[in-house]
Amino acid sequence: MSGKERRINIIYASNDGYAGHLAASLCSLLDNNRQAESIDIYLLSVGMCGEYQERLKDLAASFGRRLFLVELGDLKARFPYKIDTRGFDISAMGRLFAPQVLPVSVERALYLDCDTIVCGSILPLYETKLKGCLAGMVMEPTVYREMKETIGMRPEEPYFNSGMILMDLKGWRREGVVEKLLDFYGAHAGNLFACDQDTINGALKGRILSVSPRYNFFTNYRYFSYETLERLCLAYKMVGREEFQAAKRSPAVIHYLGDERPWIRGNHNHYKPLYKYYLSKTPWRDLPPAEGKFLYMQLWWCFNQMTRVCPGLRLAISRKLGMRVIDARKTRKERK
Repeated sequence: MSGKERRINIIYASNDGYAGHLAASLCSLLDNNRQAESIDIYLLSVGMCGEYQERLKDLAASFGRRLFLVELGDLKARFPYKIDTRGFDISAMGRLFAPQVLPVSVERALYLDCDTIVCGSILPLYETKLKGCLAGMVMEPTVYREMKETIGMRPEEPYFNSGMILMDLKGWRREGVVEKLLDFYGAHAGNLFACDQDTINGALKGRILSVSPRYNFFTNYRYFSYETLERLCLAYKMVGREEFQAAKRSPAVIHYLGDERPWIRGNHNHYKPLYKYYLSKTPWRDLPPAEGKFLYMQLWWCFNQMTRVCPGLRLAISRKLGMRVIDARKTRKERK
């Protein structure tokens, strides 16, 4: 990179509920990228309180980096129609508006979910040539076939996870991508299984570059073989067995995808120590584990072991229960 391109721009989106997890992710990012010449962090806040904002700014400053606050306000008001996030926190939709709310001088940025831990340099990822694509993302071949069908995708086509997005913001502005995303979501009545993720995959189909899974390694993929993932989606051949195995051995960005979160009491997540280590270096070091799911976490451990010996059974159970879990989450939120 040269000139203004030497600056690495990072985007997070969060409310109060995920601030502690964001802090752990941010700490890991800055700790493992001290060699980077310049890193600016943009926090897309969805009503985050001033105290948490200051804590995060101070954390960035302790590494000699700057954190800029962008308040998104009422996200629902940014949509010209009623939306239903199916129980997912609406703050996840904030990433869709990055080209509109960030300075025009920010032409490229790396978006990271709050539930990630960075284990290595993100410079090789940030320097990736997008080859005419508008984003670089990691494939997620285990998504339900029904999800892909809903957004007009065939089973063999690549579907990408939105927990890490290398964004060509200049291109998004030039091509009016935000409007395309809103149009796509609206065409589906503002109601998709994975809201922002489905919207990005559907609206940017054919304009997303597949990048190495080491830059968004889903923790539950530790239990899957490459052969299983390739059978689920033929497009996964683009990744290749060697690249997948290398990502397993040495992930650069770990994504705590799924229900086995490292902050829930009783979880057996293999990558939990990394999360706890970086959380301990933040102002949220005393954040207590979430209660009420101890037995569920034991079942998840059994679920993961099942994947090693009979991945087909795990996938069948997951497909059958997945929509029920999301709809149950939606019902609980409506009752509050």
